[in-house]
Amino acid sequence: MRFMMIVKATPDCEAGIKPDQKILSEMGTYNEQLIKAGAFLAVNGLQPSSKGARVRYAKGKFKVTDGPFAETKELVAGFWLIQAKSRDEALDWARRIPFQEGEVEVRQLFELTDFPVDPAEKPEGWREKEEQFRATPPVRKTGTLRFLGILKADKDTEAGVLPDEKFLTAMGAFFEEGTKSGVILSGEGLQPSSRGFRVRYSGSKRTVFDGPFAETKELIAGYAIIQAKSRDEAIDWTKRFVQVDAPGRYGAQSECEIRQILEPEDFPIEPAEKPAGRRQHEQRLRDSGGL
Repeated sequence: MRFMMIVKATPDCEAGIKPDQKILSEMGTYNEQLIKAGAFLAVNGLQPSSKGARVRYAKGKFKVTDGPFAETKELVAGFWLIQAKSRDEALDWARRIPFQEGEVEVRQLFELTDFPVDPAEKPEGWREKEEQFRATPPVRKTGTLRFLGILKADKDTEAGVLPDEKFLTAMGAFFEEGTKSGVILSGEGLQPSSRGFRVRYSGSKRTVFDGPFAETKELIAGYAIIQAKSRDEAIDWTKRFVQVDAPGRYGAQSECEIRQILEPEDFPIEPAEKPAGRRQHEQRLRDSGGL
């Protein structure tokens, strides 16, 4: 089972204040533990929403809104992707995150087996293409920026309504084009928040809240990681995505938030850094596809 651990933003994150060396070191140790346990898939932090944008498509029209966005407690500051044998194991990993404050939402990812086989499926259809994409993800290109596309939830996604064959075929064609162009690096759908939970951190105290969660318009239904030469190029691809996505969504409308991913070079070098420390470790993860 795969899970996305979604780190909720704080005022410091939104102000662009980066973690100090002690916290970064603790996070590095935590990531090492995930790796040794075979649970680690990826981890990334995000730039503040002031550098992001939201792209909405409805009734044949696009609307692009630049950040920052007001609802700080529902914004995303970063995420982990992990694999675990059960929900309880994922909860255990979430409890162990070395946060002194804040909140993390944990949501299970959809797997191909969650989609029933439709009689209309073709032998070389979306399912086979998705399997190929997962088996051979695109390579990171130098000179590009990475962005996280955050697909907003709606009434249907929260109710667990699965898309039909026509929609899956159209979306599969879009992802195939994006991967062949070297733009789309990964993308997944998330199961409804009713199957998820949140962990709130206060010092050593951990408080767990089970879903579902009420604020549907700020929940996440899926994500994609893309690489582009500029913010404008990332927005152009997001426009294309929501246009493909909208026909299969509640109310035939779709909204996606685009946020730039933090890279190791975005963190200033600290005098206390060790030659073989956190930065070099993150570079190894990045080179291996985990960042």
